[in-house]
Amino acid sequence: MPKLKTKSGVKKRFKLTATGKLKHGVAGKRHRLISHNGKYIRQNRGTTVLSKADTATVKAWAPYGLN
Repeated sequence: MPKLKTKSGVKKRFKLTATGKLKHGVAGKRHRLISHNGKYIRQNRGTTVLSKADTATVKAWAPYGLN
């Protein structure tokens, strides 16, 4: 059987935690930040854990896991 390829977007956008959850950066922080209020910018700082429903989909795109 040939090897399965990992989606290159998944390699760039997600990290696996020690407990097997997926971390990802929050969206909406690249440009047009003046039109957003301060609370929106503060709450979208850093990374968040991906929801359980989406985790199964993303893990299928990375068949050999993520570093």
